Amino acid sequence: MPSRRHAVRIPRVNRVLDSARQALSRYAAGRAARLETRRPKAAERWLQLSCRLAPRFDFVHRDLCAHFRRLNDRLRAVATAQDAVRRFSHSPDAWMLLADCYLGAFRPRDALAAYESVLLVEERADAALAAGELYAREGDHVTAGARFARAYAAGAGPKALKLNARELHVAGDVRAAAEARALWEKETGKRWDEAAISRQPSGR
Repeated sequence: MPSRRHAVRIPRVNRVLDSARQALSRYAAGRAARLETRRPKAAERWLQLSCRLAPRFDFVHRDLCAHFRRLNDRLRAVATAQDAVRRFSHSPDAWMLLADCYLGAFRPRDALAAYESVLLVEERADAALAAGELYAREGDHVTAGARFARAYAAGAGPKALKLNARELHVAGDVRAAAEARALWEKETGKRWDEAAISRQPSGR
């Protein structure tokens, strides 16, 4: 049975190992950045090494996915993000990356599931907004409105209120839609003009 001294030492050793792996990962990422334009295949290998070494989800996982997207290799981008999620399943950023890669690979249902996984880990405005937009595309206006409400609660601001009001109106919840419009008017200091609002892109 390990002594108390050994039990205390193990976390310290783990921290030292994680620090070393992080340093090596950053070194490999730096090599990849220097090679990206001249030798993209070599840069890819360094990025893959950087991802394997990283002790936690990091920018290198996004960089490797972006590298594959630049090559129009959507499947490898998805596979890279899937690997990140397998290793770092408690990271909302890893799930966001997977969702974005699924969208890039024209797999909206898988993307929606990944955005929902983000929301299981953390209440995030960007994930709730993205999920709401996908539910709206599928015609599930009730759930879309609920996700836009979550986005507003997570700090998305008037944009989320506007989208929430639209989806509630389409879903037939007239009272809730009116409340969302009133709150939007209070926050923006503007008057809700349905015709003008409808002409605006959803992001404004």
